[in-house]
Amino acid sequence: MADGGRKHRVLIVEDEDNIAIALDYLMSREGYDHDRIANGAEAIGAIRRTHPDLVLLDVMLPEVSGYEICQEVRADDSLRDVKILMMTARGSALERRKGLALGADGFIAKPFELKELREEVQRLLQHAGGAA
Repeated sequence: MADGGRKHRVLIVEDEDNIAIALDYLMSREGYDHDRIANGAEAIGAIRRTHPDLVLLDVMLPEVSGYEICQEVRADDSLRDVKILMMTARGSALERRKGLALGADGFIAKPFELKELREEVQRLLQHAGGAA
């Protein structure tokens, strides 16, 4: 929970329903306000509109990749406090370096353990400003 009693807001950007359902379950259980976008083209608008504390961002999305979304968020000064956790089934060291180089705050390989994801989300949100 964010300072002042406000729940942290998480935006899930994931096109695979089974993964999105697991993420939705975890975010609900952890008490976060959350929403989901299944299409990369809609993600930037949703991030600007909702200004979430954290974006769980899949790398491979329809229309616009997670890398492009990450790069665009990082180019927007008004979104500098938004944390980005990238997720990919291609969890190679090269993919991880690319995501972090583009400004991601964390990187997790799919399939992931819910415990591992929960710990990473908590780590990133500890440093979230909570400004809305």
